[in-house]
Amino acid sequence: MKTSVCIIGGGPSGLMLSQLLHLKGIDTIVLERQSREYVLSRIRAGVLEHGFAELMREAQCGERMDREGEIHDGFFIAHEGQLDRVDLHKHSGGNSVVVYGQTELTRDLYEGRDRMKGQVIHNAEDVQPHDLTTDTPYVTYRDGDEIIRIDCDFVIGADGFHGVSRKSIPKDKITEYEKVYPFGWLGVLSRTPPVSPELVYAKHERGFALCSLRSQVLSRYYIQVPLTDNVEDWSDDAFWAELKRRLPAELAAQLVTGPSIEKSIAPLRSFVAEPMRYGKLFLAGDAAHIVPPTGARGLNSAASDIYYLYHAMLQHYQQGDSSGLDGYSAKALARVWKAQRFSWWMTTMLHTFPEAISYDQKLQQTDLAYLLSSEKALGSLAENYVGLPF
Repeated sequence: MKTSVCIIGGGPSGLMLSQLLHLKGIDTIVLERQSREYVLSRIRAGVLEHGFAELMREAQCGERMDREGEIHDGFFIAHEGQLDRVDLHKHSGGNSVVVYGQTELTRDLYEGRDRMKGQVIHNAEDVQPHDLTTDTPYVTYRDGDEIIRIDCDFVIGADGFHGVSRKSIPKDKITEYEKVYPFGWLGVLSRTPPVSPELVYAKHERGFALCSLRSQVLSRYYIQVPLTDNVEDWSDDAFWAELKRRLPAELAAQLVTGPSIEKSIAPLRSFVAEPMRYGKLFLAGDAAHIVPPTGARGLNSAASDIYYLYHAMLQHYQQGDSSGLDGYSAKALARVWKAQRFSWWMTTMLHTFPEAISYDQKLQQTDLAYLLSSEKALGSLAENYVGLPF
């Protein structure tokens, strides 16, 4: 088999790049280790910055997002029993975010690939890139007992943190930066109306909480828990009771509870791998960087990678100019580190740290008080939350 761009990973990043390139006449093949059903069963983030929404529209996959997604002009911060609203629209100069589940977004991208008869190969076992520093790279995968080879110009590693792409780079050619936080998020998805029309980030002495939504009938809630906790430790009743304790009384009284559809614990980690290119291999999304979900930057950071790669590929194939590809890693990382800083800052400000001394706690309180009292600080928060320009 032969293609121009072989993309490892059939999540939103890989599918979006494949769709965008196909629309410009550039051939791609996407290899995904799991089945389509498995990929669509992942429950992930659902807050899209305005730049991501524009990219979905350019990929001709944004119609349902525009119809069913919810535009949010702000969110709330709950603290000390009260609610303060952050007006994103006002403080960002007119921008907003779209709340639309990653599962639905991925389904839209799959349907876009189907419409264009794009090649997305599922259940691809033992995927391995080869000869990445030559002019003739290729990727192999196993289908049953058969090893299949795909010759290509470039390989895109969009296969997540645990994927093969980053591991294909020699250890002496890559530097990894990591911070692991001493807690995780216990998340519950329920078929209940959201407690608030906009997201609520709650800072509480018992731990952080987040009230979010997928639609007006589907809610997603989180509470901070120790890394030693297991899902089995938390019944639905225990989860709802703890969530209510961490919300202002008026909001807790409005909370509609119900059976959990999905329940999981995710550890919080910050991670960056540099550079994001090795020869003809380009990393994108979680393969290269991870952020805590506090600032909703994970999926959006992946989208900015795809934006840079897409335009660099166009420049290469349409104009014979490879400068965009040569500059990809530096350009992507500049934005990635800003997303890292923002996610770290929000996580540090809103969570309860088990080993924090009284001095740290006072600084944390002061940080939040300053934010809510300063128009310029709110402007910085809003600018980052709706998405820095590509």
